[in-house]
Amino acid sequence: MKYISYLNQLFREEISKLDAFVLYGQNVSTGSCLGGLTRDLDKIKGCNVFNTPNTENTLVGMGFGLLLSGTSSAFFMKQQDFLLLGVDHLRNTYNFVRQQMPSASFTIVNVTMDAGYEGIQSSLNNLSDFCAIASCEGYTISSKQEAVSIIKQVFIKPGFRIISASQRLFGTEILEFQGQTIEGNELITKYRQGSDVTIACFNFSLPQGEKLHNELNRLGISGSLYSISAAHPANPKVIIEDAEKTGRLVIIDDSKCCISVSSQLEIEALKTRMLAIYVIKREVTERSYQPLPEIFNVDVNNVVQKLNLQI
Repeated sequence: MKYISYLNQLFREEISKLDAFVLYGQNVSTGSCLGGLTRDLDKIKGCNVFNTPNTENTLVGMGFGLLLSGTSSAFFMKQQDFLLLGVDHLRNTYNFVRQQMPSASFTIVNVTMDAGYEGIQSSLNNLSDFCAIASCEGYTISSKQEAVSIIKQVFIKPGFRIISASQRLFGTEILEFQGQTIEGNELITKYRQGSDVTIACFNFSLPQGEKLHNELNRLGISGSLYSISAAHPANPKVIIEDAEKTGRLVIIDDSKCCISVSSQLEIEALKTRMLAIYVIKREVTERSYQPLPEIFNVDVNNVVQKLNLQI
């Protein structure tokens, strides 16, 4: 099943569990319905759907207002960058709301514009930037296992959080792995177990991590593969413990920022002084903020050389 269709299916299932729900955003029940993300959600009994104008500051505030009134809602936002317009509510209104211990839920579901050539208003592909401002929960979805864990665990859970989907993955078959390990509430997913190298993927870089794992495997190199879905600082202990066994750590992060949630893992790994560490990130230059194809590749030969892996 396609990535976008599977997310849409899970949203339908969760909304159907509630007697009443408010869903709103720009063109959520008209046109492409955000590329299919919100298609047919307006047909769910008890789901009140509103197509709204481009007033993101008001719409974020509206969600917090509904939350305080005891009404569960979701704001589906067509582009993550536009969340900048609601920063005051994310920080100051939410500071008030969180003290009230709300019984309802408010979730912002946004689309990270990372498919390429979106234009100058598509430079923020890192959800942790917003979660750091708001001190709130946030999650990125890269695989079937993550979609199930995140949407079923937190989408309609009391309180507030942000969930981000990758536009680049919309038309692709959703990644599916056999077996998984969810480490507590941090949503650290372990997909593979290996003995030679540990691979940790952040933001939406799991496809690159899986490709690297498979290429190393063909060279006779066994790797553990992790994905960190939480956009707020996650406890890296389980990954550090695995890396201490393999002796090598590869950190892959496709976000366009200098400091991200992957930095915590890098800092903790450096403390061990025993690990060979290779960090793969986007090269951010002036051109990074212009319409570009958003290509982010991982060179297996560089990984082998940097970590002195034996083929």
